[in-house]
Amino acid sequence: MRIIRGKYKGRHFPAPKNFKARPTTDFAKEGLFNILENNYVDFEGDAPTALDLFAGTGSIGLELASRGCSRVISVEKDFKHWQFLQQVAHELNDGIWKPLHADVFRFCKQCREQYDIVFADPPYSLPNLKEIPDVVLGKEGQDSLLADGGLFVMEHGKDYDFSSHPCFVEHRNYGSVNFTFFKK
Repeated sequence: MRIIRGKYKGRHFPAPKNFKARPTTDFAKEGLFNILENNYVDFEGDAPTALDLFAGTGSIGLELASRGCSRVISVEKDFKHWQFLQQVAHELNDGIWKPLHADVFRFCKQCREQYDIVFADPPYSLPNLKEIPDVVLGKEGQDSLLADGGLFVMEHGKDYDFSSHPCFVEHRNYGSVNFTFFKK
């Protein structure tokens, strides 16, 4: 895993060989951050807060922290993945990025904070993947994890179409990687 830009630019954090996570490709990650910086997020202005769900290798959360977020929480359920994230956080010694070992759905249900940017990269085969936008954005009286004017980005496979969701903004794809953008 490589950090593309920002204060950690060029840093490499090789994930263990037995990692089950499917990291976002550098090509897709670069495309995502070009879209974010050119259309949605001012990383150089007010430092946004970010939530990285299904963190995996931590690549997106680290990139968000590197580019200027004031605080990034990365949530990962798999214990070995979380241990790797903890090791990277210890190596960086920067309090901005904090990995949490938790189930994403339980975390979202209990979380009372809101974030300027929420990113989710669930396993593409997750049975309740279609529910994630409503979990993040709130539905039927639920609180939203997204601050007013914030942006939610979800990475998913090609078989999903969220264009009918009321908060849908746009969809982009980079090969087999698809990003759907939502605003509240």
